[in-house]
Amino acid sequence: MKKLPVFLMLMLILVSFILNIFGLMKLIPLFITSPILFISLLILCLYLNDRRRFKGF
Repeated sequence: MKKLPVFLMLMLILVSFILNIFGLMKLIPLFITSPILFISLLILCLYLNDRRRFKGF
């Protein structure tokens, strides 16, 4: 069950990447698809770095 958020985030990155490819083909505006891909990658990185942080005693 703990792998579900990571799986959903990877699916979000995959969808964002496909949208960005459509943006490169000029089907969707690129200035809309690029931030979506960046934000999805940023959320995944923040989630993976936050899980094992030492919070103190």
